[in-house]
Amino acid sequence: MRVEGIAPGNGIPDGAQAFAHRDARPLHVLNLSDVYFPRINGVSTSIQTFRADLARHGVRVTVVAPQYPAADSETDMVADIVRLPSRAVPLDPEDRLMQWSFLADLDRLLAGAKFDLVHVQTPFAAHYAGLRLARARGIPCIATYHTHFEEYLSHYIRFLPRAALRSAARWLARHQCNALDAMVVPSQPMAATLHGYGVDTPLHVIPTGLPEHQFRRGDGKRFRQNWGIAPERKVALFVGRAAFEKNIGFLLEMMAWACEQRPELMLVIAGEGPALPALQRQASALRLDENVRFVGYLPREGSLRDCYAAADVFTFASQTETQGLVLLEALAVGLPVLAIAALGAAEIIAPRRGAVAAADTPDAFAAQLVALLDRPATLAAMADAGIAFAREWDAATQSARLAALYRELARAPVAIDCSLPLVTSQ
Repeated sequence: MRVEGIAPGNGIPDGAQAFAHRDARPLHVLNLSDVYFPRINGVSTSIQTFRADLARHGVRVTVVAPQYPAADSETDMVADIVRLPSRAVPLDPEDRLMQWSFLADLDRLLAGAKFDLVHVQTPFAAHYAGLRLARARGIPCIATYHTHFEEYLSHYIRFLPRAALRSAARWLARHQCNALDAMVVPSQPMAATLHGYGVDTPLHVIPTGLPEHQFRRGDGKRFRQNWGIAPERKVALFVGRAAFEKNIGFLLEMMAWACEQRPELMLVIAGEGPALPALQRQASALRLDENVRFVGYLPREGSLRDCYAAADVFTFASQTETQGLVLLEALAVGLPVLAIAALGAAEIIAPRRGAVAAADTPDAFAAQLVALLDRPATLAAMADAGIAFAREWDAATQSARLAALYRELARAPVAIDCSLPLVTSQ
């Protein structure tokens, strides 16, 4: 086990020095997650985004997460990260499973640190360990519902009936959520879904926000030169994990239709994951080798920014998103979005500010894409509207809401401006 930067008591971290002069004491929150950097996904991004801003509100966050083979990750140099020994997950080379012997002994391992609240980020081993520690210390325990498992499991457990998997996912969600003091959900549709499951724990809708650096546009010309994409060629883009639940195969089917009208059209797929080999085979079977470019994982602060700038339209077909943060990231750099308005993604698409709700059949989706590409003035107006809309989802506002919730649950003196309302669905 590696413990980095854990000091006894409730010391004030560097990022919260601005609060040292105030009457209210800082809070110390323990985040537990079965996944964190260097593993790239929405959970890791959400933890990091909130953690960076919470210090400004007098909230110190310590993260407990698995050790990864890539131990030289720069995130491991950040204070207040506890890495527990872990082992590989069968059939899933990307993820790690923390050893339960260390999780079960977490209260003793962290005996030198005082916490005001436990925030669980994943519903696996971290959920049970976090709840156990919180109850042992008599402090609140909350969780964020990041993943819509009802629609997720059938993509990976194919030998069981879909109806049975959905029923099991609903039962588990209801059981886990109702054991907690509160739940954070990233969208109103996800809150409504949990209510439908029978969850009666208070649900607080607090999406992951966008840091200011997400609004910096990259160099699209450089990306096209590096990947041999002609300047005049129209490019559709998908960014995200290459996973079955992301419905990327739908986008490939859509491209087969779109290329009949626009043979020069290219779809760039930026991401890695378990579905990648199957997607590459599907692209070849559809004779799209010259129209689909798999560029793998791109660093967020480098070539990914250039990749966004090189595209004309962001395309997205996932129907399992609890929020759809990647849609906001595209809008933030002025990239118009064409996406299926399902679940959490609907809150981003429905306002039609930089985004268009796509059809759920490949041929109709393709017709919409071709029509957009034929209307440069419409795309330019969508780009401006999308940037303005994305700014309404800033990370500072969402972190203030989460800090307010922490203090409400911990019954600590208020140290922030509570005029920022919590969007709550009871």
